[in-house]
Amino acid sequence: MNPFEKIFNFQIISRLDETGSLALTSQERSWLKTMLRHPASGAAFTQETLSKLNTLLEPEASIEVGEIIIEKARSKERQVYHPLLRTLRRMIMQNQGMLLTYQIKHGGERADQAGFPHKLEYNMYKREWYLQWYSTRQRSLMSTKLRNIVSVEAASLPAQQIEGLKARIARLLEGLKESACIQVIPAYNAELSRILSAFSCFDKSVSFDESTGIYQIHVNYMRDDSEFLLSRIRFLGLRVKIVEGKQLKWRMLKSAEMAVGRYGEEGE
Repeated sequence: MNPFEKIFNFQIISRLDETGSLALTSQERSWLKTMLRHPASGAAFTQETLSKLNTLLEPEASIEVGEIIIEKARSKERQVYHPLLRTLRRMIMQNQGMLLTYQIKHGGERADQAGFPHKLEYNMYKREWYLQWYSTRQRSLMSTKLRNIVSVEAASLPAQQIEGLKARIARLLEGLKESACIQVIPAYNAELSRILSAFSCFDKSVSFDESTGIYQIHVNYMRDDSEFLLSRIRFLGLRVKIVEGKQLKWRMLKSAEMAVGRYGEEGE
């Protein structure tokens, strides 16, 4: 590509960014057309939007993944899209409060719980949608499965109270943050891409020491995600080891001791 073509492409991309437009490749349009065939698309979009998308994508060829991909031993798919996602997302964007009624773990319900919705999260490990919200009654940060929510109603809040709630949520989240340093064993440096993909769900950075040839992965995570992070580390086996993170080291040691206690009694 010559310099004039590069300048022209840069100008086009800049104008698209200024107008909030997004250019899609033919492959991306074909993939979108294929995804719209999923039954959950009917709940994810309004009928008007879904019809418009199908009309725009009609000339595109769809990707027939059924002919080239075979799924075996697939776990049951619980939620791809939940009907409350659109309602809760709108509340979050408009800085609204809410009155929430939800089911509790051992039966029963908690009705008309006043709170402020903060974030919607999809747990890849449990394959479920969660609502992270601040309970003004209990003055604590809560996380509730969307499938446990019985009803939710929007409630208006004063602007001053909204700013105060956001600041408090930020402080609570900061207190829940943890960090760890995971070292890649040099013998497995060739598998770095695979190792990094195991931590793709986490905020991370990578450093490399040229004198020792050692890669270190610095991972930032929420305290509630520690067990999921440990499952990723166990999945990698001998390829990595934890060099920083006292709690993670302790959990790995305890699980190893339990394994030795169960399987090491018979001896050689």
